[in-house]
Amino acid sequence: MNNILIINGHPDKESYNYALANAYKKGALATSANIEEVNIADLDFNPNLEFGYRKRTELETDLLLAIEKIKRADHLVWVFPMWWYGLPALTKGFIDRTFLPGITFETVQGKAFPKKLLKGKSARLIITADTPKWYDSIFMKSPLINQFKKGTLQFCGVNPVKTTFLAPIKASNDAQRQKWLHKVEELGKGLK
Repeated sequence: MNNILIINGHPDKESYNYALANAYKKGALATSANIEEVNIADLDFNPNLEFGYRKRTELETDLLLAIEKIKRADHLVWVFPMWWYGLPALTKGFIDRTFLPGITFETVQGKAFPKKLLKGKSARLIITADTPKWYDSIFMKSPLINQFKKGTLQFCGVNPVKTTFLAPIKASNDAQRQKWLHKVEELGKGLK
């Protein structure tokens, strides 16, 4: 696992998610891995997949560069908040615009499932939420994790995909947040 890509999906650059992404990076810098970053909030792109899959929307330069980073990466580290049991709109738009046929998967005529073009990659999801993990798991059945882990990443061949769910953020104090930062830094040191 030599190439690590940290993808931050929070639209607010002053969010705790940026501190978490930096903690992972700090840990990973202690290794010999090559580390790249994509802060989705910094990209200039239209998040709307205007024509669905009927016709390709021209990819902006920032998306082309992000796709190249995804292709180079051995391990993808996604840091984002869970909002309404889903991804932030900007992050969802990034995925809609970059996880495309011919880029991350290829449809195979007569087959129900595609050729997975991201095989050989692994991922770590670092998700922040205000919903307690037990509630997300027991009552909601973890819709975001299932959709993104299984319906996007594993659908395209990324496996294994491990999850770190940090919650509740809103009710946390500084001491708890420091523990989470340390935990994420250790994940970076272990390239997990």
